[in-house]
Amino acid sequence: MILLSNVAETTPVESAPQMFFEPANFISMLYYMGIGMLVIFVIIGIIILSTMVINKMFSKKKDT
Repeated sequence: MILLSNVAETTPVESAPQMFFEPANFISMLYYMGIGMLVIFVIIGIIILSTMVINKMFSKKKDT
């Protein structure tokens, strides 16, 4: 039977990955971020328009 303390001692310790901030990469990725935001905006618009059309089609007319 292996004890948990033995398992913890035998597993190698992984170091945390290095993080680098390169402003040139950030600027080049703004294009892709803008495209993603545009796609989200268009999809939300399609959902809103389809909801409005479905409400118009299936709503009951009230007699006044």
